[in-house]
Amino acid sequence: MDEPCIRVRNLTKTFGGRTVVDNLSFAVEKGQVFALLGHNGAGKSTTIDLILGLKTPDRGTAKILEMDAAKHRKRVFERVGVQLQNTQYQPNITVEEACIEYASLYADPADYPQLLERFGLASLKKSFVSRLSGGERQKLSVVLALIGKPEIVFLDELTTGLDVVARREVWRTLKQLKNQGLTIFLTTHYMEEAEALCDRVCIIRSGKKVAEGSIEEVIAASGQRNLEEAYLFFMGEEALL
Repeated sequence: MDEPCIRVRNLTKTFGGRTVVDNLSFAVEKGQVFALLGHNGAGKSTTIDLILGLKTPDRGTAKILEMDAAKHRKRVFERVGVQLQNTQYQPNITVEEACIEYASLYADPADYPQLLERFGLASLKKSFVSRLSGGERQKLSVVLALIGKPEIVFLDELTTGLDVVARREVWRTLKQLKNQGLTIFLTTHYMEEAEALCDRVCIIRSGKKVAEGSIEEVIAASGQRNLEEAYLFFMGEEALL
């Protein structure tokens, strides 16, 4: 069996005496959509930063495509796309210019006009990024993450700020990308999103894993009726009647 394309073992990170990621282990297989679920401050974004080598763990290891991202940054980022919550852009840059700039980093970039069309941004290509709405910026950051034709893409709260229609359009596109073989690692607050997209989920509470498996396995382990109720169960909260 092939080595998982992402493997996290006993990952631990402490800030100011608070353990943000606590002995976390999981694996993501090629072609899967995998979600890390948890409340704000649960350690989801820090986990992504540790996997990508943007932060150094206190203990444990994280490998992408069998590489340590901190040691093999260029090789990893040639094969991995990243959309982070707080992506920063140059002032006075247009959507099209941002795409051209990203495309210049790769020998064989994706067709960015096609990506803009796919994410409903084609009509905004001459617009300044600073004038985009929060949801439009989110979609642009996904487009930029896909320009390098990555094998794996990390999407951190990708549909925050999108309305219901736009969110479902993004889901549809991500399903198409998955069908083309892309591995997707995402964090989300929306259990409906996880149910619609994911093959496997890992629920963390205060940085510690409390459940992992397929949607069906996590629901069954909780004894609840759906993922939202299962999530609340593992968070130690009761579903509202």
